[in-house]
Amino acid sequence: MSILDIADIIGIASFALSGFLIAVRKELDLLGVVLFAFLTALGGGIIRDIIINQTPVSLKDSTPSLIVISIILLAKFSKIAQKTKPERFKVFIFSDAMGLVSFSITGALVGISNELNFFGTPILSLSTAIGGGVIRDILINEVPLILTSGFYATVSVIISSILFLAN
Repeated sequence: MSILDIADIIGIASFALSGFLIAVRKELDLLGVVLFAFLTALGGGIIRDIIINQTPVSLKDSTPSLIVISIILLAKFSKIAQKTKPERFKVFIFSDAMGLVSFSITGALVGISNELNFFGTPILSLSTAIGGGVIRDILINEVPLILTSGFYATVSVIISSILFLAN
């Protein structure tokens, strides 16, 4: 298993949980919960793959979908939705941060393997890391987190730049 595979699994699981928690906060029904978990977890990778002119991995391989479904079930049966708002917020922040870092790594590695330059690699990394969250935030009619937290996107750019220069 490569670093790309490990980072991808961590990112999918983290953002699936993040999407689940936002859906719970917004009191969405079962379809909303499933949709938000899938969009948050897989949206950035789909955007990334479209940018590099590839069929999205999540549409060819069932593993990403199985990870999202597993996280939804684990979150539901662990009763995380019944925790207090501050406890759920802490879990959300942690899962969102893990997803951001993991998908920044996968986006950068895909950019490097596709021979993107010093500007293309961070753009692909950022698109991968924030794509699903932006889709999620737009659907719930909130300003995307990337536009309200100045450091959020910077993390992705720093990670991808370091990986590019280390290559």
